[in-house]
Amino acid sequence: MEEREQTNRVIIVDDHALFRRGLKGLLNASGACTVEAEASDGEEFLSLLDTCRADVVLLDIDMPRKDGITAAAEALAMRPGLKIITLSMHGDDDYYFKMVSLGVKGFLLKNSEIDEVITAINTVARGGSFFSQELLQNLVGSLRTSRVPEGEHDTDTLSEREREILLLICQGLSNHEIADKLFISKRTVDKHRANILDKTNCRNTANLVVYAIKNNLVEI
Repeated sequence: MEEREQTNRVIIVDDHALFRRGLKGLLNASGACTVEAEASDGEEFLSLLDTCRADVVLLDIDMPRKDGITAAAEALAMRPGLKIITLSMHGDDDYYFKMVSLGVKGFLLKNSEIDEVITAINTVARGGSFFSQELLQNLVGSLRTSRVPEGEHDTDTLSEREREILLLICQGLSNHEIADKLFISKRTVDKHRANILDKTNCRNTANLVVYAIKNNLVEI
């Protein structure tokens, strides 16, 4: 008998009860996710971490008592492997870079369709990163008009193959999918990915996406 794929367990953290309950209902009804817990602010969210073993956290940025940035930093210090997707509104651009540097795995706009939310959860739960396409469009302008920070590595150090793989990473492909697309082994992709992270001084995939846009290495 074929084993049924396990649904992802989710925590929703947002100070608007109506939004939380609506999103919870849609996710539970989808069959792809189970909402294990809800929290109305960062403090309540952190108190759940000892008992709730969720796969993915949907975390609002702007909340009372403890905002999403502070809560994410403390949560990741407690559980470094925790997978967090930031929920944001238009105009939150200043916060994206802070969340990326903390190790947040994904970004969704609050007006996203439920199918995109489920895709983001599934992608992040599998170890990938997810950026809302609309959010990426917003980021492109601000990133490309900003100066590359001092100390950032020269993009000329990336080989043609590394640039090719970086583009596929930014498109959301996993290492296995990249290997299949380029007809190379996953181990080779793993090695290229490690080299790219080292050369660009990036910590994770989300950092790489920001780096690639800022340095005009990808078109969104």
